[in-house]
Amino acid sequence: MTPTQCPKSRIPRLEAHHELVYGEHDYTSEVRAELLHMSAATIDRYLREHRRALELKGISATRSGALLRTSIQIRKAGDEAETEPGFLECDTVAHCGPTLQGEFARTLTATCVYTGWTHLEVLRNNARVHMIAALERLEAALPFDIAGLDCDNGSEFINDQVITWAGERKIFFTRSRPYKKNDQAVVESKNNHIVRKYGFYYRYDTAEERDVLAKLWQVVGWKMNFFTPDGAH
Repeated sequence: MTPTQCPKSRIPRLEAHHELVYGEHDYTSEVRAELLHMSAATIDRYLREHRRALELKGISATRSGALLRTSIQIRKAGDEAETEPGFLECDTVAHCGPTLQGEFARTLTATCVYTGWTHLEVLRNNARVHMIAALERLEAALPFDIAGLDCDNGSEFINDQVITWAGERKIFFTRSRPYKKNDQAVVESKNNHIVRKYGFYYRYDTAEERDVLAKLWQVVGWKMNFFTPDGAH
């Protein structure tokens, strides 16, 4: 039984895998009976510290592009809702493990605010050449045209190259307010429920790991966009 399993499923799984056999692992009939009748809340309480010890925490890798920020329109939570496909919230997730030192992969998450369609691209790092290449792959893969891009204040987005790329395609470019995650609630939700759920908090920094991650995102994209109702991820 692992601390990361859903509490309601732990005892049934012990039974299913014959791990509560009388006489093994010092399980007396009394202990077995107590375990079978233990509530989910009690299980969680016993395993809380063990689960915390296994958790890997994410690190924010966002850095501001201060020179261009003031020239880009701000889009806030509560602004007028989108009424057609094509307006994307974009963010990057750092696959750095416990340290930001050295080179490590990033995932570009792009989510259509209107449809919930989500596309994931792997970047070698946050260099602008890799971001432009990822945006071009995103543009080619989407089933609709990009009408707008909304990003956070990181320098991987707030730079001349990305803004020029968007301008050449007549893509409306906006940014969120600094430190206001609710401004990008849609893509932040996808980061948590897709990128971290399937990619975890481990460090990926080799070409082989990036290739595996890219293949994973393709399969995850199929599952989420074609077989999972938006909001049920």
